[in-house]
Amino acid sequence: MSRQHKRKRSPSPKNNIESHSHRRRAVLGVLGFLALAVLVYVVLKVQLSGMDQTTTSQASAAGSKVEVLFQNTVKRTYAIDKSFRRVYSAGWEGANGAIGVAHLFAATGDQGLLYSFTNTYRMQDMFNGTWVDDRAWICLAEMYWWDFAGRQNAGWVDDAKQRYLQAKKEGRLSNHEGFWSWYNWPPNAVPPGEKLITNSNMNQMATAACMLYAATGETQFYDDALRIWDGDTRYPGVERMFYKGNGRWEGKSGLAAFGEQFPWQGAGYCSIGAALYRMTGDKKYKDVAVAIAKRVMDPANGWVDGQDYYQVRMDGNGAFVHYILDAYMIAPEELPDIPMKIEKMLEHVWSNHHGSAAVTLRRTEDDGIRNGWNPNGGEDGYGVNEVGTVHAQSQAVRAFGVFAYVLGQQLKKEKGTSRTTAADSLE
Repeated sequence: MSRQHKRKRSPSPKNNIESHSHRRRAVLGVLGFLALAVLVYVVLKVQLSGMDQTTTSQASAAGSKVEVLFQNTVKRTYAIDKSFRRVYSAGWEGANGAIGVAHLFAATGDQGLLYSFTNTYRMQDMFNGTWVDDRAWICLAEMYWWDFAGRQNAGWVDDAKQRYLQAKKEGRLSNHEGFWSWYNWPPNAVPPGEKLITNSNMNQMATAACMLYAATGETQFYDDALRIWDGDTRYPGVERMFYKGNGRWEGKSGLAAFGEQFPWQGAGYCSIGAALYRMTGDKKYKDVAVAIAKRVMDPANGWVDGQDYYQVRMDGNGAFVHYILDAYMIAPEELPDIPMKIEKMLEHVWSNHHGSAAVTLRRTEDDGIRNGWNPNGGEDGYGVNEVGTVHAQSQAVRAFGVFAYVLGQQLKKEKGTSRTTAADSLE
């Protein structure tokens, strides 16, 4: 009997087709998922890349704006300086111009400027003048150049120290009115017909004292600077006598430089407060400097124009711009609008109030600048209608030069290459 063997049956064609169909759907599903994932990845990458490019572009544009403004300001400062040198005199006007050129040097590193004020326009050869602020501007010019040129030229420090101590020996640092202050003249030696006054530009000797302390370490300068502001155990300083809070100073009234105790609405104390803050690290000085700058540069208070921020009623614009920028340099986060306001002020001057000034603010043929910056004239001050004279030109080169320096510092900070100077940190 033969054995019958069983054989495995092959799958039916129908079952085979269904199996292939299932596998194909599975593969297509996986491929579809992968394609969707790739698409999502590409879209997200493009979007993020676009955001990065936009951010980079915006940052680049902002950087370019500061760079362009810096280059324009430097170019204009050189032009003003050229006319300043044509009318230069070795007194307080020359010193104001020297302060501006020192800041231009710090902004550009131009060794030709350093050579000029080391040899041709020697600050040691400047004459003291009559009022004590004349001497203060010379001391400050020497100390800025000492600082910006690398703190190597001891001759500038020695000369500034000698001028300062001579003024003090003459009795111009006095408490004879019941508070400490610097005065035009020694109280016991006022020339006939002259007024014995004190005002904010006189007390710029306090700023000079802070810088002399940074250079010499001699405590007499430290003590003098604090005495002006804080007083001592017997007599108050100017802050207790005249500061009313919220950036407001009140003193004797009168014509600017001939009786008014706080010209520029006390803006000069921005520089003094800033110098004291750098020297001591005490925030109380910084707070007052910031409050003054905020108040004075707010058009609602009536001192500056509401559109172009120029002083409506007074001259001395180089010193004024420097005062306000000194406050900005110690507190840029608290005064973020100051560079914009100074930019508009200087553009107003350079453009002759956008071509509509009733008086000449800038003489285009030689870049001579008017002493007063109100486009309609009529300011209070000393020689406000002068255009291109040593007085007017020195103030202009100071205003433009200090602003160029501030813009240069902004660019250095953006690039991470800023350096500390005595003007930044009086320690």
